[in-house]
Amino acid sequence: MRLTRLKLTNFRQHADTTLEFDSGLTGIIGPNGAGKSTILEAIAWVLYGGAILRGTNDSIRFQRAPARSPVRVELDFELGGHRYRVVRGLSMAELYLDGAAEPIANSVTEVASLLQRRLGMTRTEFFNTYFTGQKDLAVMQALSASERAQFLSRVLGYEKLRVAQDLCAARRRELTSEVAGLRAGMPERDAVLRELAHATETLRAATKATESAERAARETEAAFADIAPRWQAAQTGREERERIERELAALAAEEQALVRNLEKLDHELAQVNEARTQLAPMLPDLDALQRADDALEAQRALQASDGRRRALETSRTNLGTDCAALEQEVARLRESASHAEALGKDVTDRRAELERAHGKLELRRTEWVRERESVESRLRTLRETYADLRDQRDVLLNAGEAGNCPTCTRPLGEHFRAVLETVERQLETVEADGSYFRTRRDQLEAMPADIEHLDELRKKLTADVTALERRLTEAQQDARRLVAEEQDLAAKRARLATVAAELASLPSGYDAAVHQALDAERERLVERTTIANRLSLRIEREPALLRERETLLRQRDDLQARREAAEQRRARLTVPDGDYAELRRLHDGVAAAHAEASQRAAAAKAARDVAAAGAERAAQAKAAYEALAAKVAALESDRRVHDELHRAYSELRNELNFQLRPEIGEIASELLKTITDARYTELELDDKYRIQVLEDGVPKPVISGGEEDVAHLVLRLAISQMIADRAGQAFSLLILDEVFGSLDDVRRANVVSLLRGLEDRFDQVIVITHIEGVRDGLDRVIQVGVDEETGAAKVTQVDTAVAALQAAEAAA
Repeated sequence: MRLTRLKLTNFRQHADTTLEFDSGLTGIIGPNGAGKSTILEAIAWVLYGGAILRGTNDSIRFQRAPARSPVRVELDFELGGHRYRVVRGLSMAELYLDGAAEPIANSVTEVASLLQRRLGMTRTEFFNTYFTGQKDLAVMQALSASERAQFLSRVLGYEKLRVAQDLCAARRRELTSEVAGLRAGMPERDAVLRELAHATETLRAATKATESAERAARETEAAFADIAPRWQAAQTGREERERIERELAALAAEEQALVRNLEKLDHELAQVNEARTQLAPMLPDLDALQRADDALEAQRALQASDGRRRALETSRTNLGTDCAALEQEVARLRESASHAEALGKDVTDRRAELERAHGKLELRRTEWVRERESVESRLRTLRETYADLRDQRDVLLNAGEAGNCPTCTRPLGEHFRAVLETVERQLETVEADGSYFRTRRDQLEAMPADIEHLDELRKKLTADVTALERRLTEAQQDARRLVAEEQDLAAKRARLATVAAELASLPSGYDAAVHQALDAERERLVERTTIANRLSLRIEREPALLRERETLLRQRDDLQARREAAEQRRARLTVPDGDYAELRRLHDGVAAAHAEASQRAAAAKAARDVAAAGAERAAQAKAAYEALAAKVAALESDRRVHDELHRAYSELRNELNFQLRPEIGEIASELLKTITDARYTELELDDKYRIQVLEDGVPKPVISGGEEDVAHLVLRLAISQMIADRAGQAFSLLILDEVFGSLDDVRRANVVSLLRGLEDRFDQVIVITHIEGVRDGLDRVIQVGVDEETGAAKVTQVDTAVAALQAAEAAA
């Protein structure tokens, strides 16, 4: 495998980075945290996808990238004579072959699976083969002997054998448990055979009994078939007699009902004749009722008009009262509204006067307060001055002529008396001024008379303005109310005129006594009319009653004819009671014998079915036993196979572990010989998997630090070579990540020299480090830094040979 190009977009620290790889020794150099190891992480992620080495997939995107910015890694590499380009994002992946425009795989899982098959390695095997981390060179030095063996088995894939052997052992235990469970649930073979024989004998006996019972049932069925027609004929004749008797009884009952209905109709027809007699004197009252209704309707109309008149008169009285009150209120409101303009002018004048008075008051009050504060300030200054002068005088008196001047600090001598007098005169002056200003302060304590006068004037003007504003507001409100009251007055006057006109149009002449008399007469006539209507309805039913009577007479004649025909049919039926009783006894005996034989046949058949079911269950039990026995035999055979497979896995692991140390030693010796220019030709692992460097076939007990680094390096390369060989790949790429961190300058130089010695074995060697001192020993350098403005990784590529040539030319 050979890398050619890597492009990172918004991957970790790399916002937009492109790396070109070439053959030889390449160094990726930069400070910690700049994004060097991120390059290795990107290579693994673009090839295999899945979870990243550090953090989670949510932390892959560059932190300062805009929202929804794509994360993308592109890797170009050569493998097996083909050129591959793989592109991977957070939710996509594409794989291109030999520069084709269309991908050969275009899904996340498909790309990872195809690359794993082409590389012949899993993700873990890929890392153990091509990558060597910071602490991987001497990884086995701190391990125990068993831990070293386990480490080598794990990186070389031998752990798969252990996992397979564990699966084999687990399956063997499952088979053992399953066989034991099946054996515990299996019945004894002799018991199954005995049950089958017993069930077969029971079925045979039940079949024989069923055949005998069915034969007896057929014989009784033939006897019953012989007696049944005669019994049916006799029973049919008896049922016909009973039916005729029921028919005659029903006809008699129906004839009695017809007689009752005819009697009822005759009574109703008699009532019709009586109603016709009673109706004749009531016919004049029917015409009088219509006349009474007309007169009563006229009185009701007059009554309604009379009630309306009383309501309108009450409304007219109320409207007149309201109009008089509204006229007075309108007059008052007009008077009040007429003063609004004059009051507005008075309010303006008074308000201006108030503002002038308020301005004079505030000006005079400010002068008074300012003067009082000035006096207070002057008094504080005089008190401080007096205290200073008093202290000076006391100092002068205490010191005398030998003291110093309090002003110039020179000795007083003969000037003592003059200075003392000066201080005392100043004290007297301060006391006089203080007395004056105290008197003035007392004078200013009380408010001056002119300020009090101005304050009283302001209060009076404020009250006048308030009163005028209140009167003005009332006048303005009255002006607004005047419009509404005038509209209300006009509406009520119009309503009063309407009421008067309606009163003039209402009819008169209502008489309550006449109205009451008409109500009484109508009630009498309505009662008479109700009785007459009821009698008329009864008379109107006379034709229907006559038709119904004729129908009933015809039905009576028909019933009599049907009764005579039924009596004639009954007379023709003659069945002797003695023959019927004997025939019935014979029939019941044959029927009972047939029923008993049928029950015995059914019971025998049921017993045969039960026996057949038992025989079938016994046969099924035998078949189940044989199936379980065959399954147990198959499981035991499978268990023996797993026993043998488990032993074979153990032998294979032992054989592989036995061959492991010589094979690693042989590969490491070849590498050691190449790196050291044949100074050392042999390296082997002892039985505790510790490194031993041999010189002339003799183990060296002590080796230098540089030789130890060489030994660890060739051991790690030998392990990687074995992994690559087992994957079927050429081991042409080597990536070392921070292998110089714990080495001094000399050892770093040794390791770089050793890596140069591997150029004939490895086409590409990539070294990642933060050590700047190894730069000169590399073929080319990829410098990784951080852009202070963007926070992203900044990458520059330098060919050291070209750079050295340019430096030499510049120096010349």
